[in-house]
Amino acid sequence: MSRGRRADGIDPVKRSRARRRALQAVYAMQLSGTGVREIVAQFAHEQAHEEADLQYFEDLVRGVAAHRAELDASLSPYLDRGIEEVDAIERAMLRIAAYELQHRIDVPYRVIIDEALRTTKRFGSEHGHTFVNGVLDRGAADWRAVEVKAGRL
Repeated sequence: MSRGRRADGIDPVKRSRARRRALQAVYAMQLSGTGVREIVAQFAHEQAHEEADLQYFEDLVRGVAAHRAELDASLSPYLDRGIEEVDAIERAMLRIAAYELQHRIDVPYRVIIDEALRTTKRFGSEHGHTFVNGVLDRGAADWRAVEVKAGRL
């Protein structure tokens, strides 16, 4: 068992790396228009050397690509501008986190938001993480209402 691996076999470090790579992949798809298959293949090859959770990476990238319109519509009420006007890194991170919050119920919402903030701080604009935090906090309160309410008791 690798250091830091949980009892359920999930390695949080590898998951975190997968999220960072997914951010880069979704960002690249947004800018280049490259298809999901090509992006996944390109990043999966590079990712193998970083010991990231390849399955999770693929799920995030494919999930965002498959549900983009739905994700954008669900984010819209929490944005102060159109989704396409949001900085490209922050837009990619919001789409990934919204996908996780809505489709990966096995992952606690606090983990998703924390990872999104850390990743945005690393790759986004100076105050981008503040914007992402506000959007995701409000979205999680609706998308994961029971879990959020239980966490605040």
